Amino acid sequence: MYPYHSKPNTFVNHVHLKVEDLTRSLEFYQDLMGFQLLNQSGNRVELTANGITPLLTIEQPEGIMPKQTGTTGLYHYALLLPSRKDLGKLITLLLKEKYPLQGASYHGTHDALYFADPDGNGIEVAVDTDPSTWRDKTGQLDFSKNGPMDVESVIAAADGEKWNGIPKDTIIGHIHLHVSGLEKTKEFYHKGLGLDIIIVIQNQGVFFSSGGYHHHIAANIWNGKNAPKPNPNSVGMLLYTFVLPDDETRNAIIEKLETLGYLVTAENGGFFTEDPSGNRIQLYC
Repeated sequence: MYPYHSKPNTFVNHVHLKVEDLTRSLEFYQDLMGFQLLNQSGNRVELTANGITPLLTIEQPEGIMPKQTGTTGLYHYALLLPSRKDLGKLITLLLKEKYPLQGASYHGTHDALYFADPDGNGIEVAVDTDPSTWRDKTGQLDFSKNGPMDVESVIAAADGEKWNGIPKDTIIGHIHLHVSGLEKTKEFYHKGLGLDIIIVIQNQGVFFSSGGYHHHIAANIWNGKNAPKPNPNSVGMLLYTFVLPDDETRNAIIEKLETLGYLVTAENGGFFTEDPSGNRIQLYC
């Protein structure tokens, strides 16, 4: 169903968040959004759409402090829904519940609704358009169609049906990061992780993907060039999981990263690294 989010492509499939109040977060993620609880261990909960695969982990660590502003870290993670109908049902629910929304855009490649969880962790909920319409006559991805979402049309696609929880086929579509600089970010994600550079917005951001997708990872410097890393105890993203096709590919990427001067550590059977802005990544096969 999601060819751009299956091997041999490389993609994000899981995000681990730090929250200030686990009970409050579960009221949002489980009761409002309709995630299923997969596992709970103390103050850590794994949430799933299909009852099998964890999409999100939320954790309330000891000594947690509110989200810091003006730092590197998560801008938003994107939940990719199966259909426009699903997005319409979610918009209807959030409007009914008067949940604060931050924006609704049409990017040509996808419709996107923006809001945040109760801790300010950014969320995009997206639905891809037909990939056959993504490219211009030269074969390049065409981002010239950016504009506001036709919200009424999306709501109409729901055909009056009610939101009944996160659809089981929902996945992490992409992740968008605050970074401290673009050049080192391009080096890490392009030369290190092997992603293609899709578009560079001068003095603003850069978008990366695998297999011709519009983007699996994006990065911006909207929190300021040379923005500092957040306090380790701050609300925000602990890490995200980057899926690789096989051990051979992972070993080659580890070698590339180490050659570029980035540290890769082995912990509890997994491999972890950080981008130049301190965003922590699990390299997963």
